Amino acid sequence: MYDRILVPTDGSDAMETVFDHAADLAGKYDASVHVVHVLDKRAFLTLDEGMKADVEAELAEQGERAVAAAADRFDTAGLTVTTACRSGDPAEELSETVAEADIDLVVMGTERGEFSRSMMGSVSGKLTANVDVPVLVVNLPAE
Repeated sequence: MYDRILVPTDGSDAMETVFDHAADLAGKYDASVHVVHVLDKRAFLTLDEGMKADVEAELAEQGERAVAAAADRFDTAGLTVTTACRSGDPAEELSETVAEADIDLVVMGTERGEFSRSMMGSVSGKLTANVDVPVLVVNLPAE
């Protein structure tokens, strides 16, 4: 049923709950796992132009560490894993990843009560509306 599972990560410790669900499903279906981190370029709209490059570089490095840690987690579970770091609007980038990698299932986390979600809409909500594959949304524990 599922051959390729997409797991977006932000690198937070709370992602372990998402990884547990994704690893369980990937193991049951002998599916590969595609871990993606998206550097949200929308966060830089109000930054001073002189600060953007440094902030982007630091956040890109954090994203690389996040996908590497997730890859280690899935690799340790004996799963085939690929990683990618992208930048842009997270919902758009993840939708493109679903199409490009022929993803069958997305397993992602969401936080309840987050201010940015109420202002811009949740990434999981936008992704669910934009892709034709199932999206399993896991409530993240508060950190």
